[in-house]
Amino acid sequence: MKSMKTAGTNSTQRVIMHLDMDAFFASVEQVDNPELKGKPVIIGKSMRGVVSAASYEARKYGVHSAMPVAEARRRCPHGIFISGSKDRYKVVSDVVMGILHNFSPLVEQVSVDEAYLDATGLERIFGQPMEMALAMKQAIFNATGLTSSVGIAPNKYLAKVCSDINKPDGIYFLLPEKVDDFLAALPVGKVGGIGRSMVQILADMNVRTMGEVARYPLEFWIDRFGDKGGRFLFSRSLGEDSRPVTPSREPKSSGSENTFSNDIKEKEELEQWLWVQSERVGRDLRANGYFGKTVTLKVKYSDFTSLTRSVTLDAPVDSTQAIFDAAAGLLASLRLARAVRLIGVSVSHFSRGGRQLSLWGEEKKAETSQLDKTIDAIRERFGRKVLERGRVMGFSTSRKASEDMAPTDKPAKE
Repeated sequence: MKSMKTAGTNSTQRVIMHLDMDAFFASVEQVDNPELKGKPVIIGKSMRGVVSAASYEARKYGVHSAMPVAEARRRCPHGIFISGSKDRYKVVSDVVMGILHNFSPLVEQVSVDEAYLDATGLERIFGQPMEMALAMKQAIFNATGLTSSVGIAPNKYLAKVCSDINKPDGIYFLLPEKVDDFLAALPVGKVGGIGRSMVQILADMNVRTMGEVARYPLEFWIDRFGDKGGRFLFSRSLGEDSRPVTPSREPKSSGSENTFSNDIKEKEELEQWLWVQSERVGRDLRANGYFGKTVTLKVKYSDFTSLTRSVTLDAPVDSTQAIFDAAAGLLASLRLARAVRLIGVSVSHFSRGGRQLSLWGEEKKAETSQLDKTIDAIRERFGRKVLERGRVMGFSTSRKASEDMAPTDKPAKE
């Protein structure tokens, strides 16, 4: 195996790995239930929701994540549709990430099923990069029964592209001296950050590969896509990416949304959903010690058109009531054009502390904060359903039915 050295110098070239679990959610279900192995497993059950993940057996029929479940059922009527278990996936993800930390002190988790590693200079411990990648994959398989794919390259951008080449259960090692040839044939649509609209604009210009992008000077692309977009496209055409592998990544937002079993027209019912979601987001913030200043409302109509509205508060908050008041205020300001298919709430612009926003004074603020903490503690010990606030009493039965049928319900940190 050749050592990764920068051409013409004696300095060591960075060795970056991107590990991506193969069809993670569906594969976890297949490992947990061996009867599902070799069958088209699709995570997503509601006809109103979207697919969260699909096994490779289901992908043969054109099923993929973010596809409406109704379309997935049309393409793969014999598929096995499962609601999925976020808690179970999180447990397995923690095992995988723990294994990666045994190989490098520089591990950056970017989602529940993928991470970057900086393997620069680790040859004396784990051997050459290919040997290290094989050892990582084997350790993960031994611990979880799951396969993974690894891309190895001089930077994060190229490593991520490479991890997708030999999926599933593969490795692709891009040596520095091969980067130019690799880029010459790399379709622009394979590059993260280049969306469908840009791909189409480039295609209209007869530019379909990164090698063809590199034929034009930087100024040409800045003129067409602006300074930021033009510089990004041009730098990627040269294979450039100086971003380091950052071990700890602070979350940017926390949100929750629901797709409804039936479209909703009444704002009063939508407000009940906003309260349920505000509770989830508030609980997540309090559990992780965050406060947020910006509250965002997301609405998707029955015709799939969507809109978002945001408000930045005077002070950061983590209380359920404050989050709900902001979201409900945004909803009240809307003139709903059509029945609503999905609604969601998120909080962003985090800090680790700060003055809580209160409309009722310090005493009321303290009471609200204590109530939130007490409810959190009771639910942590006895389960989420053991205690409900009066605002959603009588709403729980319909909420249960909709949650069971709504795989897009996703309280999560980005």
